[in-house]
Amino acid sequence: MSRLQLALNVTDIDAAVDFYTRFFGTTPAKRRRGYANFVIAEPPLKLVLMENAAGRGTGVGGALNHLGVEVDSTDEVQAETRRLSAEGLAPIVQESTTCCYAVQDKAWVDDPDGAPWEVYTVLADAPEESGPGCSTEHCVPAETDAMSSDRSRPSTCC
Repeated sequence: MSRLQLALNVTDIDAAVDFYTRFFGTTPAKRRRGYANFVIAEPPLKLVLMENAAGRGTGVGGALNHLGVEVDSTDEVQAETRRLSAEGLAPIVQESTTCCYAVQDKAWVDDPDGAPWEVYTVLADAPEESGPGCSTEHCVPAETDAMSSDRSRPSTCC
């Protein structure tokens, strides 16, 4: 099963959790300091909230943190990586990276306006953020030579 992921920067995690709990009629699947995620059955959505007081507004770097499609397995991430490569999108692959309080395999691409998209699978829960440069301020892949021409983005993972 695949589901769309939407990751938002929020100024007050408690207020956001309260709002989205009531809006979607479900409680968070995971809650940590400054972080919450909801696994919503209908519509099929993974909503991720990341407390970042400076990150509200519109456009990339504002309320939007990143977008993603969660898939069931590493095999599906690898298949999507091959498909994205064949489409000329040059995905950046991260294997067994620990961010967003989970160990994940993923591939990242940017849309034409710089919005980061990930295709990912969760391998295990993680009690802490511990990947290189992990931050909930900006949840984007670490820069590499394969990265898009926008070199101004912070080097963090999610």
